[in-house]
Amino acid sequence: MGIADNAKNKAEDLKGQAKEAAGSATGNRDLESEGKADQGKAAVKDTVSRAADKVKDGVESVKDKLTGH
Repeated sequence: MGIADNAKNKAEDLKGQAKEAAGSATGNRDLESEGKADQGKAAVKDTVSRAADKVKDGVESVKDKLTGH
């Protein structure tokens, strides 16, 4: 994936951290849980993005070998 996707994932993670902290500070367990969920979603998206990048790199490597580059 790209830099924009990485930035979006990081922003979602930071938003989740802020929600979790605000929920913890105010005793709002729903907000705290929502923040943890946002962080989890961002982590999954980041993992998928890194896996997609590795697959793309592998395909490019095979392509280069087949074309002699």
